[in-house]
Amino acid sequence: MRYSDSLLADGEVVVRRARQHWLAVLSEGTRAWALFLVGLLALVIGILLQQAGDTGKGAGSALAVVALIALALGLVLGAYRLLAWRAQDYLVTNRRVIQVDGILNKRAADSSLEKINDAILTQGVLGRILGYGDLEVLTASEAAIDRFHMLARAADFKREMLNQKHALELDMSRPPAPPLRADWPAPTAAPAVAPEPAGSSASASPASASSAPSAAVPPEAAQVMATLERLAELRDRGAITAQEFEAKKAELLARL
Repeated sequence: MRYSDSLLADGEVVVRRARQHWLAVLSEGTRAWALFLVGLLALVIGILLQQAGDTGKGAGSALAVVALIALALGLVLGAYRLLAWRAQDYLVTNRRVIQVDGILNKRAADSSLEKINDAILTQGVLGRILGYGDLEVLTASEAAIDRFHMLARAADFKREMLNQKHALELDMSRPPAPPLRADWPAPTAAPAVAPEPAGSSASASPASASSAPSAAVPPEAAQVMATLERLAELRDRGAITAQEFEAKKAELLARL
């Protein structure tokens, strides 16, 4: 299991994963590639000096040793940058935006979708061609809380983030739906009424007619059923588990 998956809350679902574009390995690992190229060039010069004769043999050997050290350092730094790139995990869930970095020491930053005010995407010509860009996530205070540098498929990442934010806002503002018929308690059989003698209906008073049981649902039962319907929707979307739904359902039905 990935480290980022252990950060998810109950009912939280990952809808998109991303990391930096592969060009970030080259652009942010310039020291590694410079050391590698310098070492490679020094190694070639050292070999040529050794072949030139006795006068350049000593200098060529020393230069070859320096070249090998530079090559080794360049490879180590390049491998570290590649591992750091592979360890990146940028997530959009149905609740948050999560940014995880680090190979051994992990750094995780997250932002709740309801607190996000806007997202600024910056793409150059090369970024538009290759599909990467710099994304800044802003809060209502216009302060950047998350920065994604050279994010791969940045436009799709931003679109999915805003779609999930919109869906969460609609879910939070949606009124409770009517209760499910299956959740209503089973109706009890009406008591048998003895037949009245002929002519007695005409003498029945209005008070006796109004004393018949009402078919309206009690307000408390209607509120419980609306709550159950809401819980059923949360269960279907994965916000709560089936066990949590059944436990809450039993608790609510016990009140009727």
